[in-house]
Amino acid sequence: MSAGSEYRSPISPQSSSSSSLWILPCTVSQLLSAATVNQDSFALYEQELYQVSVVGLVRGFAPFVTNVQYSVDDMTGPPLVVKQWVNTEEPLKTLQCQGKYVKVIGSLRNFNGQRSMLAMDVRLITDLNEITSHMMEVVRAHMQLSRKTLDVNMNVLAAAGTRGAGPPEPGFLRGLSAVQEQVLEAIRRRSYWDQGLGLDELRAELSYLRIADIRTSLAFLLNEGHVFSTIDEHHFKAAEY
Repeated sequence: MSAGSEYRSPISPQSSSSSSLWILPCTVSQLLSAATVNQDSFALYEQELYQVSVVGLVRGFAPFVTNVQYSVDDMTGPPLVVKQWVNTEEPLKTLQCQGKYVKVIGSLRNFNGQRSMLAMDVRLITDLNEITSHMMEVVRAHMQLSRKTLDVNMNVLAAAGTRGAGPPEPGFLRGLSAVQEQVLEAIRRRSYWDQGLGLDELRAELSYLRIADIRTSLAFLLNEGHVFSTIDEHHFKAAEY
């Protein structure tokens, strides 16, 4: 579908209580070519977009009284305008992002015919491996959404189904790796406990994983708001369970 095409999405926000929490990893070109559902609602492969993430280079920014507008370029299309509302009582912390890679989480918007991204979070990337990781997550999500099997060169091998066959797995839409999804699921199952799940208990339950991978996944889940600490920094609950 072209960016200007219209269609009725088979999935609405009311169809799933967790839809609004999904974070779909995307490229700029995907966001700019997504089908239009209505003024501020878009879709890829008939899956309506809620929260999305992009990784790109900050080509420039323009600070205003209430917001900062970034120009984020991931080299898949023209730079994407990203708007982030700021706390007017705090000094702007944007200069260090100029010419550096950032990860943006937010939602796609349409203003006067121009698409832009309303950012919930703009985070500076310090480990360049995260750029590669993001692109891998984009490919995985693309395969889930399109129901296609690709080779290492992104050539279509076979169609595993048709569009609209159902939403992809939640882990893909949240932008989580397999390890991060396992850690989140373990914490979610114990979130009804008053203190949540302790780190030692988490390590015992996921004993087949390296502790370094568990800690890295925990740091990511905490930073992205999927989990939070309770009585201390070693006990956790899931934001949604």
